[in-house]
Amino acid sequence: MAFADPTSDWLQSLPDLRGRLSANAMLSDITWFRVGGPAQVLFTPADEADLVYFLKSIPADVPVFTMGLGSNLLVRDGGVRGVVIRLGRGFGTIEVLGPDRLRVGTAVPDVKVARAAGEAGIAGLHFYRGIPGSIGGALRMNAGAHGVETKDVLEYVRAVDRAGNVHELSVADMGYTYRHCSVPADYIFTQATFRGQPGEPSEILKQMEEVANYREQNQPIRERTGGSTFKNPNGHSAWKLVDQAGCRGLRVGGAKVSEMHCNFLINDAEATAEDVERLGETVRARVKATSGVTLNWEIIRLGEPVEGRPTGEALAELSNTGAGKQ
Repeated sequence: MAFADPTSDWLQSLPDLRGRLSANAMLSDITWFRVGGPAQVLFTPADEADLVYFLKSIPADVPVFTMGLGSNLLVRDGGVRGVVIRLGRGFGTIEVLGPDRLRVGTAVPDVKVARAAGEAGIAGLHFYRGIPGSIGGALRMNAGAHGVETKDVLEYVRAVDRAGNVHELSVADMGYTYRHCSVPADYIFTQATFRGQPGEPSEILKQMEEVANYREQNQPIRERTGGSTFKNPNGHSAWKLVDQAGCRGLRVGGAKVSEMHCNFLINDAEATAEDVERLGETVRARVKATSGVTLNWEIIRLGEPVEGRPTGEALAELSNTGAGKQ
């Protein structure tokens, strides 16, 4: 599917734009699942000022979405209408502010934040070693692992809204709950300041190695996956519910529930995005039928299906009637 290309007109009205615009850019090339259609426009801003200039200048009715490393994202096969903004080098700085504080750009991978904090002797951020993706996604999802969440170490955030206005937010402004923040969806996080505690670099490194070893032994990190698929419901572990519903190893087309950790879906046979979403919805339906618990997606699903194809819970109905390969 190809969308209409507005970039020529935009470039004429944006003479001072320094970032890169690409029309009909395939997002399957830059997401971890390696599935999905194109972005109508993919924009990589040079820095925060360039982002502000772009958002203030393009038509107000153009939808805008933001992605980081594409680790927790399922792009549907029809692609994404509007603009997908991918933050790059201009948002990749790391600055040590003192014995317990760190300021980073939101394009920085979580693992690099953990490493920088450890080298600086800042304890408390070691858990980011086990979280795939970038800091922007961690802020939006209140990412956490091993008993620590983003809200526990975050101090301040900078963000740009759809109209190009810059905001500075405290951790209290983020409205954090489990894997959720209440900041408007159109805010694009550009920078974050974290506060840990002074620590011994060698001890922090040891903690990071323990996190990395746990992930290596328990998660399918070498597969094409989107990380944890479903949020843990109150009082339950998502993977246990999936396992109890008999879904470990379940396949739909080219997508499969990981046998190593069944809260991970993997693309192991040239899956389509519909295969992956259908598999996830089938798992949700079976868990609901066996336990009465509704699983909610942790992976973000973005974009449109191929014309005429369903999305969401209707896909589970297709699988249950035999239309899906299982």
